[in-house]
Amino acid sequence: MISYETSQNMVSLLPIGIQRGERVCITASLGRILAEDIIADEDYPTHPTSAMDGYAILHSDLNELGTLEIFGDNPAGADEIGHVESGVCIKTFTGSLMPRGADTLIPIENVRVENGQIIIEKPVPYGFAVRPIGESYREGETLIPRGVKIGFAQIGVLAGINRVMVRVAQRPRVSVIATGSEVLDIGEVARHAGQIRSSNSHTLEALITSLGGECIQMGIVGDDKAAIMQRFEEALASSDIVVSTGGVSVGDYDFVKHIVPRLGAEVIFKGVNIKPGQHVMLAQRGEKFIVSLPGFAYSSTVTFMLYVAPLMARMLGCSNPYEPIEATLKVPFAKRSNKSEFTACNLSFEDGRYWVDFDGKKSGSSAILTNLLGDAALMICGEEDGDLEAGTLVRIIKL
Repeated sequence: MISYETSQNMVSLLPIGIQRGERVCITASLGRILAEDIIADEDYPTHPTSAMDGYAILHSDLNELGTLEIFGDNPAGADEIGHVESGVCIKTFTGSLMPRGADTLIPIENVRVENGQIIIEKPVPYGFAVRPIGESYREGETLIPRGVKIGFAQIGVLAGINRVMVRVAQRPRVSVIATGSEVLDIGEVARHAGQIRSSNSHTLEALITSLGGECIQMGIVGDDKAAIMQRFEEALASSDIVVSTGGVSVGDYDFVKHIVPRLGAEVIFKGVNIKPGQHVMLAQRGEKFIVSLPGFAYSSTVTFMLYVAPLMARMLGCSNPYEPIEATLKVPFAKRSNKSEFTACNLSFEDGRYWVDFDGKKSGSSAILTNLLGDAALMICGEEDGDLEAGTLVRIIKL
């Protein structure tokens, strides 16, 4: 088996072809990955603008005069903004363009109005409550770089610069196939105790959707070589990545590992020295990928994050959300093997850093998906690591 680090390098070097994009209305872009840089085509604001309700003045009049004549109103959106000279002011509202000549806005709360004049009771510094030209952004500035996931702030900025359409990455199409005659879909009635419920397909669909992909459910196929091969061909015809669960171990009915090469796919690797998921297989046919995962729920979920998520991120042109970060062990940890281990843990943030413990996490087989409930993470121990003491810095994958 190859090492975890070698397998990750191999994934990062795989050719994935040209990133595909499409144009969508910004109202339909929420959650999509931006496939172009958004660059400002002008300064904003383009003219000094009032940030409050008040009176536009010359700052030099504050100390010299203290009383100014009100010379009209300047409501937001007005065509005529007026002109301020020494001794006069113009009432100006939030969002209004500042009158010509004015350099400061004194808030309504700071003055008293008598007989068409303002009496300044509390002075303000020069330029107070005036938004300067280019306060928000300058012409030519990159406002949103490509590869960003579009959220509420991005949509607001796009609307503010009058962008109706935006180019986003096309969603990778990921087919999911569950294999095994013992697998029973949700909603079906079990006929005997030997059947197990298919949670993998729905777990992986949730992951695919959350990562910005489009999931194609190919259903469950029993341990029949011809049927498995036909289902894989159907999936390859309609998707960019085919993900299967089960059939990659060393049992007599683990057919997937034999069928994938017969599909004309080049096996990139089969078997990685990791726990869980050591029998994971990655193959490529043309520009399409096949990732065959183990059947146990925890194992298939972890290996999906390790090997499918990076491929999807590269297709989308964005960063992989499952890149490891550092945390500190709260308690000692006993390593169980000479593999790279991915252990479910609790993650907390205290005193400016992440902490890890294992309170309530069950040890056992690679089927315990409930270990990923709550504020969970995956702690990574390398092949060469041994038992770890409390206070040790470790790598984690934040979920």
